[in-house]
Amino acid sequence: MMEKQFQDGNNYPLFLDNNDSLGHFRQRFYLKKDSIYMCGNSLGLATKDAEESILNVIDKWKEEAIKIWNVEDNKYHLYSIHLANLMAEIVGVDGDEVVVTACTTVNIHQAVSTFYKPTKDKYKILVDDINFPTDRYAIESQVRLKGYETKDAVKIVKCKGKFIDEDDIIEAMTPDVALVLLPTVYYRSAQILDMRKITEAAKERNIIIGWDLSHAVGAVDVNLKSLDIDFAVWCTYKYLNGGPGSTASLYINRKHFDQIPGLAGWHGNKAETQFKLLQQFDHRRDATGWQIGTPHLFSMAGLEGSLKLFKEAGLKNIRKKSLHITAYLMFLVDTKLSGYGFTIGNPRDDEKRGGHVCLEHDEGYRISLALKARGVIPDFRDPNAIRLTPAALYTSYEEVYRMVEILLDIVRSESYKEFSDARIMVV
Repeated sequence: MMEKQFQDGNNYPLFLDNNDSLGHFRQRFYLKKDSIYMCGNSLGLATKDAEESILNVIDKWKEEAIKIWNVEDNKYHLYSIHLANLMAEIVGVDGDEVVVTACTTVNIHQAVSTFYKPTKDKYKILVDDINFPTDRYAIESQVRLKGYETKDAVKIVKCKGKFIDEDDIIEAMTPDVALVLLPTVYYRSAQILDMRKITEAAKERNIIIGWDLSHAVGAVDVNLKSLDIDFAVWCTYKYLNGGPGSTASLYINRKHFDQIPGLAGWHGNKAETQFKLLQQFDHRRDATGWQIGTPHLFSMAGLEGSLKLFKEAGLKNIRKKSLHITAYLMFLVDTKLSGYGFTIGNPRDDEKRGGHVCLEHDEGYRISLALKARGVIPDFRDPNAIRLTPAALYTSYEEVYRMVEILLDIVRSESYKEFSDARIMVV
């Protein structure tokens, strides 16, 4: 990790804010007074850009009704293509290799049903035991659909410590493994896997390799084309600020465009023959060919506004600010909180950590509730992790400093003991 020199004191964060080249983007977000939002790793804040795009689509619906599909050179009928061209730069691919469609779990099903072609000798799918569980649920569903027992066909790499070892993953790539699905950034620890090392090992062994970028896109600089992976999936409501449940994305390497989607649908048909309503699927030979149904305009429109904002800010600038402001947060934790049972649960090296800080404490759950009662919005992951995300585009350094001061007061006063340890449904 490149050594960063920080200072304690309440004037220093004001100095950092005054010299923040991305600071002016804060005014484009809806920020609540007396609230410090640290949950952008779960749901990004609303932007005025996203609001404008959503209201524009509503106006188009009111004015045009069915003709909405024809206006602006069929923009909304082909909305996925329009958004894919904005998205492609963020993940380093060509626009026709991305389709903005469905949700992340459905896109996992789509990709795996396309690429998982088990044989007698090569039939296992490799996963790990600390990834976000929806990926595992989808994988197990897919092997059952092929007639296998999950205990026989799902191979699990176990995390032996706080962070998973890439060498353990590669060692598990035995000749019977047909496909690998892994996260780029782990949702709890913020660990970044070495995508290049793992992808190259998979390719050497003739294994299909797919990545879940949900906790990476919008926070980490990713270039999928240089990696030559087979497929990737990601959501758009976290760092990309697309809105609650905004439409997800799927990347298909162009070398696979001739393959037929595992889950075919009307909107994966060639545009030229789509309204001929042929009974035989006429597959569109690009990533849009993996789109199943009608574009969800209201779930996509917010993303249009947000992606334009990202293009304006520049992902390299966003990553630079994210690394700096999270390093500042870790500095304050080390300086002010380490004597009160707090530890950092994410990697320290810039190359190995994503966009959030994993703050661990034995009383993490009740402390997270006490934070919310004081106007700080984090989230919590069992057994002891408070996830804090100072987002590059809308969090100020002064907010980070104030949050740490609030944490310090909570543990000194033991006010967290006023809260129950009983888990609520959404934490």
